Amino acid sequence: MRAVRNPRAGALPMGRALRVGRTLAAAAMLALSACASAPKSPPPVPVAAAPVLDASYDWHGLLLLPFGTVLKDVPFTLHEVLLFRDASHASQGDDAECYAMERAAPRFLARTPNEYLLCFRHDRLARVEVTVNLPQEEAARIFSDACGLWGACDGRDGAIGYNGRLEQSPDQTDSPLTIRLDALAEP
Repeated sequence: MRAVRNPRAGALPMGRALRVGRTLAAAAMLALSACASAPKSPPPVPVAAAPVLDASYDWHGLLLLPFGTVLKDVPFTLHEVLLFRDASHASQGDDAECYAMERAAPRFLARTPNEYLLCFRHDRLARVEVTVNLPQEEAARIFSDACGLWGACDGRDGAIGYNGRLEQSPDQTDSPLTIRLDALAEP
């Protein structure tokens, strides 16, 4: 029996070395044939990406002051706004006094709000109401995207209640979207 010398290990008998070599060669051929005969599948179809919404879609950015802030401690100039409610809203018994800012409001839904109100009850911030006008043909999609980001169009996040509503009228070119943020009692 002849031996083949492996410089890293001891000598292998010639018969065993040939069997190991054949086994390695067969394994390599098997691996190559498996790669060559693998069924060709078409490349995956890319999934349409969800629209990228900028930070202005997040209603949290509308809170310039924490709820409960005392009116006299507001660090910017305000002017009082008189609100006239229709009969359907009159029953809500809203005794808040609302103010608009004398500075630019934070952007909402990638737009400058038409109306940004800070409403105080007993001289403490209790509600924020923001309205933006959306193009009629895009309003439903924008509203849906925003509600998807918020988790729902109406809900609660800790001690803050939020309610978004879209008013569409076929005879108007724009649709007002209003979000109302209310201070709630802790859950």
